[in-house]
Amino acid sequence: MISKIKKFIAEVIVELKKVSWTNRQELMDATWIVLVSSICLGAFIGGTDLVLSKLLGIIIR
Repeated sequence: MISKIKKFIAEVIVELKKVSWTNRQELMDATWIVLVSSICLGAFIGGTDLVLSKLLGIIIR
């Protein structure tokens, strides 16, 4: 059992050495893109919901 765990950890280390890690600047750029996109999408969905709610309220009255 312990030998299987050791083999697994060794294989994980080998695979992690193959990963191409991004540098700090690329990570920050990707983070800003995700944040701005999320805010824009949230504003769009919120605005659409507000407009459709008001429109439905007018139709129901």
